[in-house]
Parts: sequence; structure tokens; C-alpha cells
Amino acid sequence: MATLRRKSLMRCACVVMRCVCVVLAAAIGTSLHAEDWPQWMGTHRDNVWRESGLIENFPDDGAKILWRTPIAGGYAGPSVAGGRVYVTDYVTKEDVKVDNFDRKQFSGTERVLCLDEASGNEIWKHEYPVTYSMSYPAGPRCTPNVNDGSVYTLGAEGHLYCFNAKRGSVIWSKHLPTEYKTKTPLWGYAAHPLIDGEKLICVVGGPGSHVVAFNKHTGAQLWRSLTSSEQGYSPPIIIQAGGERQLILFHPDGVTSVDPETGQEYWTAEYEASNGSVIMTPVRSGNLLFAGGFSKKNILIQLASDKPAATVLWRDEVKTAISPVNVQPFLEQDFLYGFDQNGKLYGVELKTGRRVWESTAPLDGKRPVNSGTAFIVKQGKRFWMFNELGELIIAKLTPEGYSEIDRAKVIQPSNLAMGRRVVWAAPAWANQKVFLRNDHECVCVDLKSAAK
Repeated sequence: MATLRRKSLMRCACVVMRCVCVVLAAAIGTSLHAEDWPQWMGTHRDNVWRESGLIENFPDDGAKILWRTPIAGGYAGPSVAGGRVYVTDYVTKEDVKVDNFDRKQFSGTERVLCLDEASGNEIWKHEYPVTYSMSYPAGPRCTPNVNDGSVYTLGAEGHLYCFNAKRGSVIWSKHLPTEYKTKTPLWGYAAHPLIDGEKLICVVGGPGSHVVAFNKHTGAQLWRSLTSSEQGYSPPIIIQAGGERQLILFHPDGVTSVDPETGQEYWTAEYEASNGSVIMTPVRSGNLLFAGGFSKKNILIQLASDKPAATVLWRDEVKTAISPVNVQPFLEQDFLYGFDQNGKLYGVELKTGRRVWESTAPLDGKRPVNSGTAFIVKQGKRFWMFNELGELIIAKLTPEGYSEIDRAKVIQPSNLAMGRRVVWAAPAWANQKVFLRNDHECVCVDLKSAAK
């Protein structure tokens, strides 16, 4: 009898252990497979998609669309956090066409939309009137930033908002050109704000206020720093180098490092931007820091190891490296993958700036086009791209070259640029899905593998 009781207890214990293992496996699997995309370039602002369990190829009948939700114009990519999708747009009845380097005025309404991640249905909306006075006036440029229960948005004309992410109520707001006596950049405010601890760091412009740190809860100014001839469009980044945290700012007059706690300048490497066009965030490998922009401008900086200081190794190597415009390049193990302003994808040896290979395949594979665009993220051992033709691409990028695995059309190019139709909005890669937008709709595509 005692033996039977012991066996029964052992069987019960085994069942309990199996249940615990199943629950733990499910929890671990969820933590491995699910990740939000709460800001530009993802959680760590590095364009790495840290999920698995994704499709290896697209289905024979094309990508699986989960929902499509109508929205209006804009270049701002969506962000995804807490089961919601945040995206901004611009509603106007005017024909918003203007030449590349011209300014014209258009009246309309900027909107901040909160959508349900599962269905695409609208949860809340905030809108405000705004007059555009920029080139490429389709709509906002900056991806919403979701952090600590709030969502932060920066409109194309410098309207900075902090919302309650759940309810959509305004916590605080500012109009940057008014408060800091500056002018909207030619192509609008486009430098995605950065959250660092209790600070919201923004590229603003104006005398002594190229960059401003705000208290993210109240909007109060904590510090401001630098004067630059123009704002540029490059989002800031924080690195650890020379024994200190450094806020790196790429602006039309140089690459500057400041103390992120005070705004005090550490060092500046001079740079002369064409048309104020600096767009990429500098990328770092070890003690090397690279930045580049229009037209055929680039710079490689060596960071000091013992203090916050820097030395320029080379500058404006017009036949080497790259000059990025629309696409943030991806740096991996001293090798740079990125689109040049000429529309070609290059593989570049960072230390020398030598172009090892080139390709036009991520677009149509034909002749390169001016400012040809395909956004790049790394996932596992492969890369995903979203090109200006509205196509998703699975590929491998190595120092040996570009190798395409598959592609699928998911959305129509809706904006006119350089005489062709394009979609120039960075996607959000979250929870085994990708969220895309053009000037007419926001789209959710399922990328989860069907394999058990």
C-alpha cells in the first residue's frame, strides 16, 4: 500500500513538474520572441530586431496582411509599445507639391494617432492646426517615442508634445521655433528626440540652443548647448568613450561631443555640410566614429581612450565610403553597409573607407536612382529591408556582397520625389510583425513562422 502511495505521489510530482516546465517554456519563448519597437530604430536605437520564430521566405501568395488602416500624409515611421501603434500624419486639402530646395506655405492639421496593435482600430487621436513652410511638405518626419507611460512626438514645424500614452491627454507641449527664436529647417524638424534617463534631448536650433535637454515629465528646460548655422536632421546618440558618457551631435558645422548631464562641450571635429544636409546618426566601432551626408561628405574620427577627445582620420573621401541621405547605415564588425546618395548600396571597409562592393538589387536592380532608399535592420544572421517601392526584402549582407533571399510587395509608393513615386518612412519591427505606412494607410504584416 505504501509503495502504491509513493508511486502515486511520484506521478503527481512529475505531472506538476511537466506543467511548470510548459509554463516556463512558454514564458521564456514569449520573452525571446516578442519585443516592442517603441522609438526610431527600436528599443536600443541600433536597428537590430531581436526576435526569432520568423518566416524564412514569403508565402507563395505574398506577404500576410493582418490589417490596413487609413491615415494621411507623412514620413514618420510608426512606433509599437504595449499593444498599441503610434503614428503621426498631416491632413490638408491643398496640393502639397514643391521643388526640392523651395519653401511654400500650406495649411492643414497634424495628427497623432494611437491604433490597436491587433486590429488597427483607432483608440485615440490628437490633432492641431499647423501651417507648413518647408520642402517635401507631405507630413511629420519623427517617429513617436514611447517611454514610461508617455508618448513624445515632434511635428515637422517643431510642435513638441508629451501625451499620456494610454489616454492621449496632453501632459505638456512646446513650439520650438517660437520658444528658441529659430526657423524650421528647410526639410522640417526630422531629428528624432532621444530619451536619456529623466531627460528628453532634442535638436532645436537657435543661438546657444542647437540641442536642448528637457525634463521628460514636465517639459522644463534642464540645459541647452551649442550654436550651429542650421539644425540639420541628425538624431543624437549617447556613447561611452574616454571614460565618460558622451552625447554625440552631428550638425552642419561639425561632429560635437557634450556631457549629456550638463551640455558642456567636450570636443568638436569640423565638418562642412552641403545645404545643411546631415541626416544619419554617427555610427561607432571600437574607437572609430563615422558620419556622412550630402553631397559626397563624410568623416572618420578616432576617439581617445583616456579622456573625451577625438582626432580626424580622414574627411570627404569622395570616391570612397558613403554619403547617406535617407537611410541609416548599419555597422557590423568594422564593416559598413549603407546607401549612398547615388542610390547604390555599398559594402565599405570602415578603417580605410574602401568600397568593397556595390549593388542596386535592393531597389529594382537597374540603374541607380538619386536618393534611392531601402531601410535596413539586422535580425539573427540575416537582414530585412523595406524599399521605396513598397517591398519587403529578406537578404544577407556580408563583406562578400549582397545576397537576396526573397521579397514581397506590401504597400504602394505614394509620394513624389526626384520625379518618381516613393515611400520614405521607416518601419517598426515588433512582435513578429512589421508595421508600415505611406501617405494613405498604415499596414500590419504578419512575419511569424507557421512552423511549430
